[in-house]
Amino acid sequence: MADLLDRARALLAEHPVADGHNDLPWALREQVAYDIDRRDIAVDQSARLHTDIPRLRAGGVGAQFWSVYVSTELAGDAAVSACLEQIDVVRQLVDRYPGDLRLATTADEVAAARAAGRIASLMGAEGGHSIANSLATLRALHRLGVRYMTLTHNDNTDWADSATDEPRHGGLTAFGEEVVREMNRVGMLVDLSHVAPATMRDALRVTEAPVVFSHSSARAVCDHPRNIPDDVLEMLPANGGVAMATFVPKFVLPAAVAWTAEADAYLNARGLDALDASDEAVRVRRAFEEANPRPQATAATVADHLDHMREVAGIDHIGIGGDFDGTPFTPADLADVAGYPHLVAELLNRRWSEEDLARLLWRNALRALRDAGEVARDVAARRGPSVATIEQLDGPGKFGSD
Repeated sequence: MADLLDRARALLAEHPVADGHNDLPWALREQVAYDIDRRDIAVDQSARLHTDIPRLRAGGVGAQFWSVYVSTELAGDAAVSACLEQIDVVRQLVDRYPGDLRLATTADEVAAARAAGRIASLMGAEGGHSIANSLATLRALHRLGVRYMTLTHNDNTDWADSATDEPRHGGLTAFGEEVVREMNRVGMLVDLSHVAPATMRDALRVTEAPVVFSHSSARAVCDHPRNIPDDVLEMLPANGGVAMATFVPKFVLPAAVAWTAEADAYLNARGLDALDASDEAVRVRRAFEEANPRPQATAATVADHLDHMREVAGIDHIGIGGDFDGTPFTPADLADVAGYPHLVAELLNRRWSEEDLARLLWRNALRALRDAGEVARDVAARRGPSVATIEQLDGPGKFGSD
């Protein structure tokens, strides 16, 4: 395996990872209230975080979509403000570490950052509640550099059904379809992780641009609602989209699904949220895990998903979205952002070619970003900004606050 790891690292030097999802900004909010002096990511932060610059370098990361996530406990103006704070901390990190990070908003800027030896830093808004039902807010986020938006998080929005909430709309509402069209017009990728299968299918019907799944794996391999059904994977070639496999154990390993539910219930009983990144939550999780050893996912577990996704969607339509710092548990040999060589080594062992790995790791994500920009130029030439409101399209009383 040592020889395979050496080959993996050499390959990553030529074809680095363009990862679809990392929640470092939210971890910085939860742990240190954005006081980044207390979490200097220029040095090892492995005691507290999955992510720092030395480990990004060791893992062969060339581009990272930083999630500017907002909890669904926040709504309306509070959600918008929190999203702006997330954007601000990403920009602070880029300004603080200019020798390692460079802000990027286009495929050309990603390529230029890589050529300059920097890690291209993009942003994706996780959860459509971040726009507070306002297309003008959507456009403002795009102007600030956000290049994808996940239509929902764990709860429904007023215009789209989530994978992990009770269905309310049957997919996208009329306003939800207008959100997708406006995302196409400005050049913001439609991210279908977290959404219900009906929402996935509606978005694929409406969109003119490629979609992404920034951090979702194959439902046929692990039957979790956060994963992608095969019929949706089969739609990606016609759309040009990219499904980015995630590493979250409860999404990739069937045995981990029930264990994680028990761990989450243990936290909830002590007044802690399952996504809580505070020191207290870390302590409580460790205590639970010591008493209840967890099933271990590995790079091989993730590779099983990628094998299946390649078979169903094709090599041009898959990528990587680890979800580091957005999950308390990680696979044994993908513990943090330094772990990508282990996955590449596993895929090399399964006879994946260098060309296939180049597409998986780097090329597919950049192609989707580039294609979305081209679609945006075409759509913007045909129509101006939408002034539609949810009241106009969905009618009063047909939506409610989440």
